[in-house]
Amino acid sequence: MPCVCENANRKGDRMKIWHFGLFLSISLLAVISAAAQPKPQYEIYAVRYATIPDFPVAELVAGADANRKLDIAMLVWLIRGNGKNILVDTGFYHDRFFKDWHITEFIKPSDALKPLGIKPEDITDIIISHMHWDHADGVDLFPNARIWIQKDELQYYAGEAWQSKDANDGIDPEDVLTLVRLNTIGRVGLVNGDAQEIIPGLTCYTGGRHTYASQYVGVNTKAGIVVLASDNMYLYENLEKHVPIAATLDSASNLRAQDRMKKLAANPGLIVPGHDPAVLTKFRSVTPGIVQIE
Repeated sequence: MPCVCENANRKGDRMKIWHFGLFLSISLLAVISAAAQPKPQYEIYAVRYATIPDFPVAELVAGADANRKLDIAMLVWLIRGNGKNILVDTGFYHDRFFKDWHITEFIKPSDALKPLGIKPEDITDIIISHMHWDHADGVDLFPNARIWIQKDELQYYAGEAWQSKDANDGIDPEDVLTLVRLNTIGRVGLVNGDAQEIIPGLTCYTGGRHTYASQYVGVNTKAGIVVLASDNMYLYENLEKHVPIAATLDSASNLRAQDRMKKLAANPGLIVPGHDPAVLTKFRSVTPGIVQIE
């Protein structure tokens, strides 16, 4: 005849198993419930804040005619919805860049958002696609924003990139110092690799190595997923001809990124390049220099 303590032990084991099963059931229901929740839908605006005239297309599209020139658009993208105002890239504004580049039609990026009713302090989040000056220099214009950047991108350009000559890929050291300072006060979120949903309905994907660890963004909208390629695709021509960007550390990875964008986006027309002036004519104009991506 089993002893009382043995029966108690068996009963205790059964209770443990029952509680574990209940825990698994609750966890599964929570996962299913979260998956069933509809993703927020956002509005997206492309905002032109400057132009660089007569830019060589051969520096944008690999193998392009060296004599072709294009007035390229300098753009940032506003994502609005779900109680947030999210900026993808921040443009530039410091005087040092106007000495090296011929820039026309310039509006300070924070001012370029005014027609949309957005003040600098209204920006809740900034996604930096990569550390080049025309995409990251204006990050300090928006005092309340949390800044999202690939962990490997910031770590590399804050460290190893400066250990040998010409390994910094044209990154401005003052912009790096700004990001490091903002990180020390808790305003930087590090995106840890590929396919990371950093905000509900917004996912960061590792790009085609335009810089050490560039990224692009998939955004849920009423039209489906819009891909903001930034410089992982300079022009529509890159996608249409399946040609890599000219400025890349790895052409094959850039083409793979383009191919993936086609699978992610609701349709190829919703893949938005980083510097193509055609963006301003392809989509509905809101006000001069601003179009809604839809």
